[in-house]
Amino acid sequence: MANRARNIQLKIWVNEEERKLIEYKMSLVPTNQIGAYLRKMAIDGYINQIAKRVNSTSSVYHEDIDELRERLQEIWHIQRTILSTLR
Repeated sequence: MANRARNIQLKIWVNEEERKLIEYKMSLVPTNQIGAYLRKMAIDGYINQIAKRVNSTSSVYHEDIDELRERLQEIWHIQRTILSTLR
C-alpha cells in the first residue's frame, strides 16, 4: 500500500438505481474499471468522446481540438517530469 501512486481511498454509497445508471454510463465509454471511470468523472466532470462524435457527425469542433492540445501538453509535461527524475 505504501508504494501505491494513489494511497488514499474514498468510499461512496449509492442506491441500486444509481449503480445501474453508473454502469450504463460506463458502458458508453472505453473502460470497464469503475475506479478509473469515477475518478475521471470526479476530477473532470465528464469524459470527452471526441472520436465517437467525429465518427457520428463527420466534423470536429474547435473546442475539442483545444482540449486535445491542452491534454497533450499535460501529458508532455508529465513525461518530461518523469524522464528528468530518471536521469
